[in-house]
Amino acid sequence: MHTSAVILEGPKKLALRDIGLKDPTDGDVVVRVDFSGISTGTEKLLWSGSMPPFPGLGYPLVPGYEAVGEVVDAPKGSGHKVGDFVFVPGSNSFVDAKGLFGGSAGTLVTQAHRVAKIDRALADQGTLFALAATARHALAGMDARLPELIIGHGVLGRLLARLTCLAGGPPPTVWEINPDRMHGAQGYRVTTPELDEKRDYTSIYDASGATDLMDQWIQRCGRGAEIVLAGFYADRINFAFPFAFMREIKLRVAAEWHASDMTAITALVGEGLLSLDGLITHHAPAHDAAQAYVDAFENSNCCKMVLDWRTLQ
Repeated sequence: MHTSAVILEGPKKLALRDIGLKDPTDGDVVVRVDFSGISTGTEKLLWSGSMPPFPGLGYPLVPGYEAVGEVVDAPKGSGHKVGDFVFVPGSNSFVDAKGLFGGSAGTLVTQAHRVAKIDRALADQGTLFALAATARHALAGMDARLPELIIGHGVLGRLLARLTCLAGGPPPTVWEINPDRMHGAQGYRVTTPELDEKRDYTSIYDASGATDLMDQWIQRCGRGAEIVLAGFYADRINFAFPFAFMREIKLRVAAEWHASDMTAITALVGEGLLSLDGLITHHAPAHDAAQAYVDAFENSNCCKMVLDWRTLQ
């Protein structure tokens, strides 16, 4: 088996080329991919070469963990059947390339329990399920507080805000400094730090990936506040101890989503409670992947880039 796939040969050395696939084994499904998303967090770090040491990291690699498509082969007892439209968080079944996370390809072979059946009508919006599950996982952490302040109005920040409102929490404030990302709020306020006078936030969620602004956030905290790092960070995170000491802040790191988060998001989207509208801003055919990755990371207007693999089928 072979497929077209995005291959990172090294930092900023990306191409679309043919690559071998390992044969399916017991419990594997084969998915023909329609769309895959480009992550401006982990994938940007892989593309730029700034990803810190991480299990499975190495070149050449197939990036991506946001694919949706149709099951074209499924074993009995897998819980899936041919024709199912599913979300796939990636694959590690490539020959001569690492799968980290292995979702940016025209065909994927992966374990059946890793994929989630979703409504075909969602089409490209299905690529957002990983970010939605990540947001839900951050909000559902141990003794978690719903965010009062969210840093960053990218896709993750918007999903955090939407889920907060859906959970019945007071509409959060969102900080954003990019004028191109100030729009799109649904029932909450987006502003800049300079225009926000509040100094006693009890819960702040970072969805920006910034590593040099912790002091600014801490000084906006009330006593006993929690700061949640919901992004992925390449650089060391430092902060001045006296500010944190005076406020007795709590710091929580939100890890990747679990199966229960994906189940919850599938239900919320399926029941029409969580909207994924307005989050994807750019599309590109898969054969233009090299330029699409540059646009995804360097175009300030691009909130979410999706590759269309149907053009290669």
